[in-house]
Amino acid sequence: MKKSNQVQGEGNYKAAEEYDKAQRKFVKSGKVDAAARDAKPKSKADAEETQRAEEAGRSRAKEEDPAVKRGGGGSGSRKP
Repeated sequence: MKKSNQVQGEGNYKAAEEYDKAQRKFVKSGKVDAAARDAKPKSKADAEETQRAEEAGRSRAKEEDPAVKRGGGGSGSRKP
């Protein structure tokens, strides 16, 4: 059965495939470590702001994703 490129329920198969492909390409590019370093807070104030934002987000969540506690990367995550 051929998948439609139109919106199906909560998603668009073509867009999801393109996103997955782009993520795999980025991982294979070898730029992940540099991007992680660049995303690191530049100051103590940045780190504190990030911490406050994470706490605010968690305060509205029903519960923590068990995969996050295990280090599994969240629900539905797959290694490329």
